[in-house]
Amino acid sequence: MTVIRDAAKAALTAQRIETPSWGYGNSGTRFKVFAQPGVPRNPWEKFDDAAKVHEFTGVAPKVSLHIPWDRTDDYATLAAYAKDRGLELGAINSNTFQDDDYRLGSVCHPDAKTRRKAVDHLLECVDIMGATGSTDLKLWFADGTNYPGQDDIVGRQDRLAESLAEVYERLGEHQRLLLEYKFFEPAFYTTDVPDWGTSYAHCLKLGPKAQVVVDTGHHAPGTNIEFIVAFLLREGKLGGFDFNSRFYADDDLMVGSADPFQLFRIMHEVVKNGGLDAAANVAFMLDQCHNIEAKIPAVIRSVMNVQEATAKALLVDRDALTAAQRAGDVLAANAVLMDAYSTDVRPLLCEVREEQGLNPDPVAAYAASGWQEQIAAERVGGEQAGWGA
Repeated sequence: MTVIRDAAKAALTAQRIETPSWGYGNSGTRFKVFAQPGVPRNPWEKFDDAAKVHEFTGVAPKVSLHIPWDRTDDYATLAAYAKDRGLELGAINSNTFQDDDYRLGSVCHPDAKTRRKAVDHLLECVDIMGATGSTDLKLWFADGTNYPGQDDIVGRQDRLAESLAEVYERLGEHQRLLLEYKFFEPAFYTTDVPDWGTSYAHCLKLGPKAQVVVDTGHHAPGTNIEFIVAFLLREGKLGGFDFNSRFYADDDLMVGSADPFQLFRIMHEVVKNGGLDAAANVAFMLDQCHNIEAKIPAVIRSVMNVQEATAKALLVDRDALTAAQRAGDVLAANAVLMDAYSTDVRPLLCEVREEQGLNPDPVAAYAASGWQEQIAAERVGGEQAGWGA
């Protein structure tokens, strides 16, 4: 058990969790955005907040940008600003869902001019990758239809493939395209990238620099997400995993808040199939909104939730599990997993943090830092970052 524990500590020390720039801004429901004091007014202040998350957790050095929400005139300077704060740029996330032109879709739109506008935006995002040092272009499309007969299903797939191919050709040698999927919303009859199979099929056709992104909240109820993760890891096609939590659909709640056992099961497959290895190059990112809770403490708590699920997955006795599986001992195999899940890993994680020179309680350390009070007092005036509703 000591060997397993030591290996777990090493893996937890090396773990990296990306945070999203939009997670620090104002957000809410489709009906109302709830403003909070001290929310960043620009991407520079978002990096200041993200640096605090990394300071107290030690495992969150990357920050994803969202274009145009984080658009600036000088991306090289923005990247240098992040580096000065111990951060680096993660994925560049595109936005082809907020303009009026995209009412009937973006890259799948029946109008060639609208498709051109969408593709040009995606190409702009690739250029931003080059300017910031980012290696990942993350694509999620709200494209779909609401009514039978509204558009040609196969025709929309053809347009999607053509658009993706043009963007793929713009990628540099060490850059990649990460294609996300979502089974419904905002389109309710057909969605153009509704599931991992559709994303996987397009990525296979595009080539080795295209991989699938799995989002915890983007599946129908009862979907076995850990199977999807295991399959994509086996095929070398899991490019990213977006953490959040759901009760009904894409709730974007704090990861692990609804079903921590599901999070553990997913991380078990990640660990078992090499998803934490640097060679796998899987981008693990929080993709959630903090609507009623304070932003930075919620991000810190979310990072800790992922760490706890990962720690439990790392403590699974794989030799015992394999032996039970080969013997066909169903109860014993399940018991191995349940023993790991039932383990209180908080002392282990406190130990890992202390060995890194960190406070064992990141949430308490942040509260004592005074940063929340400082930004509430200083960030007065201007326009807070966020999305409108």
